[in-house]
Amino acid sequence: MTPIDTAHAEMEANPDNDIARMRLYERLIDAELFMLLETESDGRNINPDLFQVDDQEVALVFDREERLADFAERIVPFAALSGRSIVAMLNGKNIGLGLNLTVSPSSIILPPDVITWISETISKEPAQAEAKLKEIFPPTLLPEGVITALDAKLATMAGFAEIAYLVEVSYETNVRATVIIFINARLGAEEAIANAISETLIFSGTEAGSLDVMFLDASNAVCAKLAKFGLRFDLPKLEIKKLPSAPGMDPTKPPLLR
Repeated sequence: MTPIDTAHAEMEANPDNDIARMRLYERLIDAELFMLLETESDGRNINPDLFQVDDQEVALVFDREERLADFAERIVPFAALSGRSIVAMLNGKNIGLGLNLTVSPSSIILPPDVITWISETISKEPAQAEAKLKEIFPPTLLPEGVITALDAKLATMAGFAEIAYLVEVSYETNVRATVIIFINARLGAEEAIANAISETLIFSGTEAGSLDVMFLDASNAVCAKLAKFGLRFDLPKLEIKKLPSAPGMDPTKPPLLR
């Protein structure tokens, strides 16, 4: 079972539950997906192999390379892309997305309007502000479902930071808030981290509440209090592997659709 399989099964078991459906969308954008291509990529653009399904053009993706092979039953060109890049690439093209078609229980077609909704939702940037901490407390305000969703999201963020602590704080303005504080975030990763946490709240439902994001160096004296009062998340370490130079590997620069 892949994370997408699990989320799809939960959605199928709860067809009227919007949160279950949004969890599937979140797993989709977080995943590395293998897209079937019509021709080999030239390194700048990709040409998805589009299929007609119920009078709708559909691009096909799979969350395991083996599943693509099972579907194609022959050697075919494909591209490994982030789900986030694929959604951005297809947005506005009136093309649906076929996920794991015929090769797994999570087989599903997402129509163009769903692709547009996902793309527009994840493109919203969180607001930025500066504040100083006054006191730190154990976290009590976030629903358990949101904490579970945070755990799942952080498990996809290898190398973004070393540790994250979920706490409640009061600022010097006496405003009290729930904050997730990242320790030793990778240089330049702050925006991506903040966007990822924002996505977690969005896909957790409208009643999730608010969650601030903060970044600290491990040498900061506040870290001792975080270890005492906070709920700790250890982010996966980044596995260094040689990746092909292919469009879509940078989620901030989705490939061009031809």
